[in-house]
Amino acid sequence: MEVTQVPPNFVGGSLEDPTYRIGKLEAANKKVVSVTPNEKISVAVTLMLASGFSQLPVMQGERDVKGVVSWESIGARLALGQSCDEVRECLSPAQIIGSDKSLFAAIELIAQHQYVLVQALDRKISGIVTSADLSRQFQQLTEPFLLLGEIEQHVRRLIDGKFTPQELECARDPVDTDREIETVADLSMGEYIRLLENPKYWEKLSIRIDRAAFVEQLQTIRRIRNDIMHFDPDPLGKEDLASLRSFVAFMQSLRELGVLN
Repeated sequence: MEVTQVPPNFVGGSLEDPTYRIGKLEAANKKVVSVTPNEKISVAVTLMLASGFSQLPVMQGERDVKGVVSWESIGARLALGQSCDEVRECLSPAQIIGSDKSLFAAIELIAQHQYVLVQALDRKISGIVTSADLSRQFQQLTEPFLLLGEIEQHVRRLIDGKFTPQELECARDPVDTDREIETVADLSMGEYIRLLENPKYWEKLSIRIDRAAFVEQLQTIRRIRNDIMHFDPDPLGKEDLASLRSFVAFMQSLRELGVLN
């Protein structure tokens, strides 16, 4: 009997939503620290100083947002000599976005106001996402790609100029017969490995590091790369990210020692 394989992101009879929605962020699902409009401004200032916040939502319940009090709104009132004894006197309009909205739809709002309040489908405020949260999220999304790009460039520099086009051709994937291999830039990660696995070719690099250990590290990098490029629904694990960072540091040290061109 034929068995149908279920895709890893196939949940509850349908594919997982591939959109990066702001409601998926940790900060969008963390209890919000807020104040009421009748609080003394000194309470809001104390909370912001103690927690390192730049703003606080002003609320009369989980669904009723009156505005936001911030260092900017407080400073503007005081600079103009206006009263700012109670929170209600120092409000600015709140920036609210639905949890089902794309993360990218929130970028302009966060860039302009430094934050957005996230509103769940039941209309409750479920969290607050700041520019710092956004920066961390984009680091998580982009760092693996940047590290892989740097690794590939380092490996190319290691190989470049050491082999003839005919030798590079020997490393080509045997099932990919239509592609021409003329320079090192034409090789894939798997083909780098195939080239360097050959002891005769490894000797041409003239570096005193263990071939088997180096190739094993490249195999790990290749596996991580395949997971990322095939858009594995699970986020990159801490160990895999550490492997990428460590290999980049290793290749940078080789360059500093003059091993790379």
